[in-house]
Amino acid sequence: MHARQSASLGSTNLPLARATPAGVDQKFYPVITRPLQVSSSLWSTSLTFLAGCITTVLAVVLRQHHSSSSTPASQWVTESMTMASMAPHQDVAEPPAVLGRDTDANCLRRRFEAMLRRGQDQICAAIEACDGEAKFQPDAWVREGGGGGISRVLANGKVWEKAGVNLSVIYGTMPSETLAAARERQANYAKDVPAGERVPFFACGLSCVMHPRNPHCPTMHFNYRYFETEAGDWWFGGGTDITPSYLDEDDMKHFHGVYKKACDNHDADFYPKFKKWADEYFLIKHRGETRGLGGIFFDDLNDRDPEKIFAFAEECLANVVPAYVPIIEKHKNDLFTEEQKRWQLLRRGRYVEFNLIYDRGTIFGLKTGIGRMESIMMTLPEVARWEYNHHPALGSEEEKIMKCFQTPREWL
Repeated sequence: MHARQSASLGSTNLPLARATPAGVDQKFYPVITRPLQVSSSLWSTSLTFLAGCITTVLAVVLRQHHSSSSTPASQWVTESMTMASMAPHQDVAEPPAVLGRDTDANCLRRRFEAMLRRGQDQICAAIEACDGEAKFQPDAWVREGGGGGISRVLANGKVWEKAGVNLSVIYGTMPSETLAAARERQANYAKDVPAGERVPFFACGLSCVMHPRNPHCPTMHFNYRYFETEAGDWWFGGGTDITPSYLDEDDMKHFHGVYKKACDNHDADFYPKFKKWADEYFLIKHRGETRGLGGIFFDDLNDRDPEKIFAFAEECLANVVPAYVPIIEKHKNDLFTEEQKRWQLLRRGRYVEFNLIYDRGTIFGLKTGIGRMESIMMTLPEVARWEYNHHPALGSEEEKIMKCFQTPREWL
């Protein structure tokens, strides 16, 4: 059924504060979006509710990390807020030519930043061309403690509701206790660092999330990063993963096939290892299901010459567009119903749950105050949905993909 011909989903007493996208019938979003006509008392109630939601999410994060930390929850929150206020970020009209502090253009840190900046330019250009209407809006900032970033966000597009590609280059010092939050495994030297001692570090990364309008177009996320400390510890991390609302096996074979080829060009063991790692990392533990249908994920990669890992990360980043954009081109004009849109929003709710509770980058940014808050929260969709005790109908397309979320499988 064409979406514009579907029956109403019903009514709600609490309208959502989001305008209907340009070119879309108001009746197409009867529950998803509504005009904002809210009294001051309702605003107060809504804001109180949202504050409660945020507090709840933080509480869950604290419980997830309680076993690895002896810091009381109240102290953790206080320290996080204090650190955030101590490392302000200032918007600038134009980003510096180099965000890092190195003067040697041939050093690995400078070259990694340059590689990520090229990738940001190329990916944004490809997404704009596919969307056909919206443009990425640049937003440059510098950090008082050292470094800065370039955020590019596309909103209210023809194809994408929201897409962001964010570059961050940060250096300075951090307490040794927060270093563990930045990686999967603790460095050997870090075990001997006295508690509270500050560790000089450098971090450079490019992250992206893209949320399309059409339920038949999957969300895509990638992140490629390099981290080092002056004590000699260094590692690479990253990956690209895909989150469809509906299963198209040919799409999954294409996406995974592109990344298997990229992995095989560097190490035949990379794809099976990193595909399995993605399935495990993107697990929403309290739901018993994965966020999406995987891809590749790696962290703490420092088992060989850093130049070889640099080349691997560069090839993975170069394959974001070939892996993802053909899938969007295939489905961006597909017809969909309101029920299918509703299912997409339920899956976006799962996306939010994972990002705020389990995602290491999000937690690291929130806990340390090192990252820029707007850039961290850019990953979240503009609209998501939760329904009490929802289960897809037996034999439906929704149940079909849910089984894939519950039991990860091979695609190649």
